[in-house]
Amino acid sequence: MLPTISPAEASRLLAQGAVLIDVREPDEHARARIPGATNLPLSRLKEAELAVEAGKPVLFHCQSGARTAAAAADLAAKAGGCQAFIVEGGLSAWKRAGLPVAEDRRQPLPLMQQVQIAAGSLALLGVVLGFLLTPAFFLLSGFVGAGLVMAGITGFCPMARALKAMPWNRAMAG
Repeated sequence: MLPTISPAEASRLLAQGAVLIDVREPDEHARARIPGATNLPLSRLKEAELAVEAGKPVLFHCQSGARTAAAAADLAAKAGGCQAFIVEGGLSAWKRAGLPVAEDRRQPLPLMQQVQIAAGSLALLGVVLGFLLTPAFFLLSGFVGAGLVMAGITGFCPMARALKAMPWNRAMAG
C-alpha cells in the first residue's frame, strides 16, 4: 500500500522536483489537470514505462483518490523503488486546497460523465413518459438499466462507444 499525502505536502514535494503522475483517462486529463502532471492512465499502466529518477519522489493522483488507492500495489511497482505517494483526495482535494489547476472547458466532458448524463436522462424520460403517456415507455428505463448492468459485467458499453463517435468527442477518439 502506498502512503497518502495532503495536496499541500504534494505541492511542496513538486516544488522540490517530485514527479506527478495523473492516472485518469486522457479525456479527464485534457479537461482539468494539475500543471506539470504526466498522464499515465491506469488502463495503460501495465504496458507503460514510467520514467522516474532515483531519489525523486513519485506522486500519483486521480480525481478523488479512489482509483489510485485501488491500484496502489501496481503503482508502487511502477515507481521502481522510488519513494511514492498517493495525493489524498486527488484532483478534487487539490482544487479545494486552492492549488493551481489547468482547465480547458473547450474540451468535452469526460466520456463516463457523458454516459452518466445520457443514461440518467433516458431512464428519467422513460419513467416520465411511462406515467404521462403509456406504461410501455417504462421499457426504455429497463433497457437502459439492463445496458448499464451489461456494461458493468462485461466492460463493454455501447453507449460509451456511440458517444465517443459524436462530433464533440472526435478529437479525443484517436
